Amino acid sequence: MSSLNLDDFSDLIERPDGGVRRDAEERRERLAVPPGALGRLDELGEWLAAAQSTVPVRAIERPRVVLFAGDHGVAGLDVSARPAGSAHRLVRAVLDGESPVAVLARRSGVPVRVVDLALDCDPDELPADVVRHRVRRGSGRIDIEDALTPEEAEQAFRAGMAVADEEADAGTDLVVLGDLSVGGTTAAATLVAALCGTDASVVTGRGGKHIDDLAWMRKCAAVRDALRRARPVLGDQLALLRTVGGADLAAITGFLLQSAVRRTPVILDGVVSAACALVAQRVAFRAPDWWLAGHRSGEPAQAKALDRLAVDPLLDQGVTAGEGTGAMLALPLVQAAAALAAELPEAEPETTPEPEQADPEPAQADEPEQAGAEPELKEPEAESRA
Repeated sequence: MSSLNLDDFSDLIERPDGGVRRDAEERRERLAVPPGALGRLDELGEWLAAAQSTVPVRAIERPRVVLFAGDHGVAGLDVSARPAGSAHRLVRAVLDGESPVAVLARRSGVPVRVVDLALDCDPDELPADVVRHRVRRGSGRIDIEDALTPEEAEQAFRAGMAVADEEADAGTDLVVLGDLSVGGTTAAATLVAALCGTDASVVTGRGGKHIDDLAWMRKCAAVRDALRRARPVLGDQLALLRTVGGADLAAITGFLLQSAVRRTPVILDGVVSAACALVAQRVAFRAPDWWLAGHRSGEPAQAKALDRLAVDPLLDQGVTAGEGTGAMLALPLVQAAAALAAELPEAEPETTPEPEQADPEPAQADEPEQAGAEPELKEPEAESRA
């Protein structure tokens, strides 16, 4: 029997400090730059202040890219533009610094961490620190079988929690979250459809590397069949991840929840992280207050999930590369918001000039006449007579 009680997260997760956020808003009103002139950067700065429980906000100095990796058996149905079982190539490109997220991270001086949960390759092909959390070799084909056993689901979930703790203990002050998977968007679409009560065709997209119409139809069918298997376990989020998720998705969900427990802000990337965030919200309704959506990926399941989470993406640049790229693009925006909130000076208080003193009126010899009084009539002097 599992010793993991997801209900504990509801008690452990608190919202970012509302009192500190009000203090940050009041401080913003006093800055030299007029309120509203910085647009959404003001809101981001206040959110960060609440997350850090400090005013003024501290600069983002130790961000980290964390990518969870895994293969999905459903990719064997040709629902992806990449060959089934080839996610290890995506991992290798990141490790070699050749993927978009690796290039962006290198230019920004941000370290990248890859966590293998279910890659379909020999573990000796990758560094030991990458594979040490592996649960299995590829997740099951969710249209006809469970992605994981109950034990594997809990192991993957706990692995994600452990990674969140490791990052918090290392001083990471913001996480850029992404995934490296083949078939992962199919599992993510299934989770979103199940949790939002919608049909397969509404949430099925073309993936990061776009598929043609026939592949999209196969993907729709796979989501539809997986959705039938998901509905009976909707009340149990760990069972849902076990049935139609995968080891990497279970780990991401655990990571998101534990990051909220540890008060670590997270930037979500694409549809996979959004789907896991939706599962995590069902576990602890306050958890989404610790997350930002980095960008709009164009995947319908991501849009559906973010709408349900009430999270508005920071960027919309048409980026479909996945692998944390869109979230990494949003990081400088968040860092800019923190820097502006911390370093802009407060406006000088306006001084009211002293009123000028009027010159005193010259003294009148005679007393002033009373208002409305009749002037005194004097008799004319008598004319002199000869």
